[in-house]
Amino acid sequence: MSRRDAAVETVLRKRWPDPACWDAVVDAVCSEQPSYDAERVLIQAGTAITRHADRIAVDLRRQQGSFGTAVGHGVTVRALALAGTGDLRALPALHSLATHGGLPYSRPEARIMAALPPAELAAVMRTTLRRDGDRYHGNTTALEVLALCGADAVLAVDDVAVRLDTQYAYDAMRVLGRIGPPAAATADRLAAYATGRGKGARGSYPRRAAWAHWKVTGDPALALDVCGAAVRSGTASHGLPFLADLGPLAAVHATPVRCLMDSPGAWTRTYAAHAYWRITGDPEPAVPVLLAEVDPAWDGDPARPVREAVRILGAIGAPAVSAAPLLRRILAQEERLGRPWDGVRILADQAYVRTLTEALEGIDVWGK
Repeated sequence: MSRRDAAVETVLRKRWPDPACWDAVVDAVCSEQPSYDAERVLIQAGTAITRHADRIAVDLRRQQGSFGTAVGHGVTVRALALAGTGDLRALPALHSLATHGGLPYSRPEARIMAALPPAELAAVMRTTLRRDGDRYHGNTTALEVLALCGADAVLAVDDVAVRLDTQYAYDAMRVLGRIGPPAAATADRLAAYATGRGKGARGSYPRRAAWAHWKVTGDPALALDVCGAAVRSGTASHGLPFLADLGPLAAVHATPVRCLMDSPGAWTRTYAAHAYWRITGDPEPAVPVLLAEVDPAWDGDPARPVREAVRILGAIGAPAVSAAPLLRRILAQEERLGRPWDGVRILADQAYVRTLTEALEGIDVWGK
């Protein structure tokens, strides 16, 4: 196995690889004959390659050509890698890629860009929305990133609102809710979805729409009614996260939420524990339910709510101190999560490491 191949294999497998492995990956990508395998992991590197940002920025300019307008695969790889470090020099290339359709078409890769300042990133995503029209991937990934931008996505309100009449409505609602009051002009359309009158309203759309209506108007009545009804009807997992966000405002629903902590479904138990704690402020019944879902042997299987349970334990803080030894043991594991495919494995493991780290910080901070 060549040094390059060994380095790629190591960073894919090891949570804390020797920095020299990342050096070899950068060398492989910036060489005259770049390696596809090395490119695949470089995109996922994040801050692990910050010390190579200058070199990657120079190579990005080379890939863009004399006029700085090229938007091929090589530009995408280097722009995403640079964006993952939070380096603003990635923005001009991302704008060009947005204009010409070269941004990533997978949600995990799109989220790499969230390391950049949200206002500047929102402008890039707005360009993507205006270019892609009805194209599926451009819409889903742009809306995914805009939701991460929160209130800084305000300039894209109109571009997002027109998606309420399309197959992208659910993602659009999430963005509008994250933007909040500046998106108040969409309140009537959100209310229509919440009450089943919106175009294509179905499944979990009413709950998401009711939550977004509350976030843009400040009036929780519709969200309490629609999400509370979902919890009572047996479609609990679609209503519980929104009741958790409502917190004490949802006190009238505390009893049915408490009952759902004994549900046979792991996701429902986890969401119910979160909602009950947020509604009542009482962590005592929630912590054991959440701790039971934290499996040190978890391999990244998305069917299990392990990472979500860890996140909630961190939000609870000091009352969840019993979870700290297990979380530290998981964080110290040398092997990355094994379940995700190579193209997202590092990203998935980095997200889990962040969740574990933030949870431990939350428990320690609140414990002081």
